[in-house]
Amino acid sequence: MADIFSKKTRSYNMSQIRSVNTKPEQSVRSFLFSNGFRYRKNVSTLPGKPDIVLPKYNTVIFVNGCFWHLHNCPSSSIPQSNQEFWIPKLTGNKKRDERNISALKDLGWHVIVIWECELKKKVRDERLNLLLQELNSNFYEDLNNRLNNL
Repeated sequence: MADIFSKKTRSYNMSQIRSVNTKPEQSVRSFLFSNGFRYRKNVSTLPGKPDIVLPKYNTVIFVNGCFWHLHNCPSSSIPQSNQEFWIPKLTGNKKRDERNISALKDLGWHVIVIWECELKKKVRDERLNLLLQELNSNFYEDLNNRLNNL
């Protein structure tokens, strides 16, 4: 199946897609900041350059686009055109994500992945409240581990 756009139009459209400071990332960061959390953004010294790093909570957060990271939801279908490019590209992204998450866990980090579809209006509040629970759980788990090691 041929692309519905010319090469020039497709190239321009793809160049406009951001890899950092996306609206979903900004939404999560704004929520965290308004709830008193302080974080670092896109820390290049960590595997995968996590979108959000909360050192106090020993937690990193990836805010992933469903399409780009092959999430199992309706937003992540593989394009019908140019599949010889898209299939290796998207499956490669997914494999790289798995390697980075594994490396971060090996370094002792808690890893949270928030999917773009989880930030849609209908489910956003529920997902962000779950994020608070995950962060608090990580904090108390680490505190408990430190106390047990005294």
